[in-house]
Amino acid sequence: MTDNQQRTRSMIRGGLSLLFVAALYEAVARSGYFPAVLLPTLPTIVQTLIAMLADGTMLQHAAFTMYRVMFGFSLAVVVGLPLGILMARHPRIEHFFLPLISALMPIPSFALIPLFMLWFGIGNTTTVLIVFYAATFPMAFNTWSGVRSVNPIWLRAAGAMGADEHSLFWKVIIPGASPFIITGMRQAFLRAWIGVVGAEMIAASDWGLGWVIFDAKEFLNADVMLAALAVIGFIGFVFERAVFGTLERATIQRWGMVRVAKG
Repeated sequence: MTDNQQRTRSMIRGGLSLLFVAALYEAVARSGYFPAVLLPTLPTIVQTLIAMLADGTMLQHAAFTMYRVMFGFSLAVVVGLPLGILMARHPRIEHFFLPLISALMPIPSFALIPLFMLWFGIGNTTTVLIVFYAATFPMAFNTWSGVRSVNPIWLRAAGAMGADEHSLFWKVIIPGASPFIITGMRQAFLRAWIGVVGAEMIAASDWGLGWVIFDAKEFLNADVMLAALAVIGFIGFVFERAVFGTLERATIQRWGMVRVAKG
């Protein structure tokens, strides 16, 4: 089975899952067990989403959210990726940073929003720093795990063939650790996405998808809330498939570091 056929089958299965969930939601919404204002039907949500897309408000909110999450996520990659590599390659750096990461990573980013608001005020700075905090630790930890997991036989074999430190790093260590690094980026983006929406609900001023949800709650606009949630889910899905999926195919699948599922 070719890669295109596998992707097509995967898209079909995903589409059927979404259709099942949509049908189940619509049945509950039309059952009368919940007030229509609290559980609007899918046509109502779609109409609201189209209206907000048409007047540009949803696009503006999504743009603000994407700016914040990508800024914070990029900072996390710039800091977390080199830190994870240095921890794996230098025991002193590992002994210093690993306990800090182990202690800070379990703290939910949402719990730090009030504290960050006291320190940095309301607005982009607090939101971006929350994203940075949420994404840095899984990025660093997975990179550290990946570099440490590289098969020592590969390193000895490459060294025996005359590879220098530079070649070992780029041609053995990075490809060998790449499955963990990609996983770390996926986890970091997921935590960043959760963090930015939570921060926007509290710390953002007037823009962002999280702010849309929080503001709509004040006026019982469940259709607006669900429309914003649909946009959040769509953006997350696109990044998972189009960005990280493409990156995975261009690296670890191309290098033969993982097996592609058949059937």
